[in-house]
Amino acid sequence: MNSSTTVAADDSAADARSAAADRPERSGARRALLWTAGILTAATGILLAVGSFLGLYVRPTSDDWCAAWKSRDMGVFGITSDFYNTQNGRVTNAFLSGIIYSDGLAGIKILPVILVVTMGVGLVLLGREILRAFGTRAPLLLLVAVAMVLEALLFFAGTRSYQVLLWTPATVSHTMPFIIALWALLFGIWAFRTGRKALRNTALVLTAVVGFAIGTLSEPFTVVSCVLVGTAALVCLPRLKVAKSWYPFTWSAVYCAAAVIGLAFLYTSPGARWRRAQTPPTKMSVGDVFKDYFHIWDTILHQWIYLGAVAAGLLLGLAVAVLAPRREQPAASRPPVAMLRVIAVLPVPLMALCTLLVAYALRSGYGPTGWTYARTWMNFMIPLVIALCGYGVLLGHWAGRRIAERRAPRMVPIVATVLVGAFALSATAALVPSVQKLAVSTVYRSIAWDKQNAKIRSEIAKGETDVAYKPMYIGSLAEPFFTKDYKRDWVAQCTAKFYGVDRVHKQ
Repeated sequence: MNSSTTVAADDSAADARSAAADRPERSGARRALLWTAGILTAATGILLAVGSFLGLYVRPTSDDWCAAWKSRDMGVFGITSDFYNTQNGRVTNAFLSGIIYSDGLAGIKILPVILVVTMGVGLVLLGREILRAFGTRAPLLLLVAVAMVLEALLFFAGTRSYQVLLWTPATVSHTMPFIIALWALLFGIWAFRTGRKALRNTALVLTAVVGFAIGTLSEPFTVVSCVLVGTAALVCLPRLKVAKSWYPFTWSAVYCAAAVIGLAFLYTSPGARWRRAQTPPTKMSVGDVFKDYFHIWDTILHQWIYLGAVAAGLLLGLAVAVLAPRREQPAASRPPVAMLRVIAVLPVPLMALCTLLVAYALRSGYGPTGWTYARTWMNFMIPLVIALCGYGVLLGHWAGRRIAERRAPRMVPIVATVLVGAFALSATAALVPSVQKLAVSTVYRSIAWDKQNAKIRSEIAKGETDVAYKPMYIGSLAEPFFTKDYKRDWVAQCTAKFYGVDRVHKQ
């Protein structure tokens, strides 16, 4: 009895000495991680703040002209009916556009900051929930830094920054769907954790509404999200022992079913039928689709900046391994190792498939140049960037565990943090020219647009019904007189209706 007590006491003392020895190492690593996270947050925060502030300088172009006058003259429900009957069937898209343009240009000016904030907060909460599911945690500042790095990459690393952040028609179709789905997912997770049946049922009803809305908001995001959520539904079947209840499967199935119903509602609408009639299907081979597919990936892979998402994930993985040891789950409650490996590999084929489906949709809808409509890439780029971050987390966690197990010198995790943070910061710095170019072009156009707008308003006040307009191009978007045939120049016609005149002519 005395002998066993002595052994236990010795073990406790050894554990205490080990923990005491670990404290300086963890303290140093924690300071390095928090300082790195703070610097990254400040750097990316400046870029995102500039992007949000540029919303004040957004002025109508391309589809803006049509959405603005229709929202003003028809109202929210009028433009929704117009989209369903004569445009494309995207009723949720029209409804949101009607709300945004309902107060003139105020909505399009504040939308960028709303997108940045809602996406950023949503990503932080999603990261926290994922870590909680694995029985661990990370400093809030680090989660904020990672989310902001991902946002900066999504908005500024691509070839169409103006369209995916500042141009309302594109953000409604290709940026906003992810944000809506993300918050529906977060509510579903929260309802599941409460264990209250009423909240779970409410979450399922909300998911059905969101799914239908997504289906009538954006065809490419509907396809991409159904591929991802449908795969999640299969993985969450209780017999595979990844999920312990039927709720995750049910939530996923409800979303997919509602989204498919919404997409069918869109596809069979009079507006969608009319649009298909305007662009009869062209001959398209499998080789053509794969050619576009490789064009898209070639463009993405030439942007090394996206590795910043991996670096951000590495920092998070190091933090999880070094600062927040994982609470070990009982062996019986752990998912099978084989399933965890499958889940870890799944993003690769899923992202390849989603990109291929978007390439097919672009080729069938816009022809040989369809793949260049890079704003639609957001539908798969958002999950792709999140997946890159996830792989970074796995790699960082593995490296952090190896460092801890081998009792490496206390400077090793600090040096690793600094090096990874420096790479993430360099990726952020590489975005500065893109943001600078975006700012200059947006502000310059707004000044010129305001001057021309005042001139046109003055002419209209004098009774003019045919006013001069000088095209002001931005973001690779159409402006009046993009074609010489005025009857086919829908931008010029919408501009004339925006100003309430019979016609606009080129200055």
